[in-house]
Amino acid sequence: MSELFTRIQSLTITGQGDELNGLVRRAMNDGYAASAILEKGLIPGMNEVGRRMKSGEMFIPEVLLSAGTMQAALEILKPNLTDIEAAGAGTIVIGTVMGDLHDIGKNLVAMMLEGAGFRVIDLGVDVKPETFVEAIKTHKPVIVGLSALLTTTMINMKKTIAAIEAAGLRGQVKIMAGGAPVTQRLVLEDLGADGYGANASEAVDRARALLG
Repeated sequence: MSELFTRIQSLTITGQGDELNGLVRRAMNDGYAASAILEKGLIPGMNEVGRRMKSGEMFIPEVLLSAGTMQAALEILKPNLTDIEAAGAGTIVIGTVMGDLHDIGKNLVAMMLEGAGFRVIDLGVDVKPETFVEAIKTHKPVIVGLSALLTTTMINMKKTIAAIEAAGLRGQVKIMAGGAPVTQRLVLEDLGADGYGANASEAVDRARALLG
């Protein structure tokens, strides 16, 4: 493997943003393709972050630093990526459901998904079911991610899925759900969704598995 890509991976993992951004710019000036820098440098780096998070070697503040570092470097690459390359593994629409304003967990999942090569459309918080429906029509995602932190707002996950079904879009997307009060049984049995991740790293693994 190129020493360049190894260094990009290392800087991504350790969250050394200024050095990483400079290296990415130099690599592009030297003729490296943006897609190669993404696929051989940034994504493998974030894959290692996910592995370390799962094993307990890295904790949420460190993961957030790495993910933010990766996103800043990705912004440098995006103007030089085609739409297909930018979409990478596919497009995911994600948001915190109506009535819930919590976003830390959702943001971390979104960053980890982007680090894994997905194009992420983040709808934010307090997202109405019809907003999810419109986003599916507009962005044609492969997965829709629903987040909730409050037990009182979990019912809006069900309402959102019902709205997607009523719009005739359920067969076009996989639906994942997560959040502190959410369980795998709730997601698969009560909501009738397709996937659940107990944390951001598991959410990435499950997203990949759903598309595998």
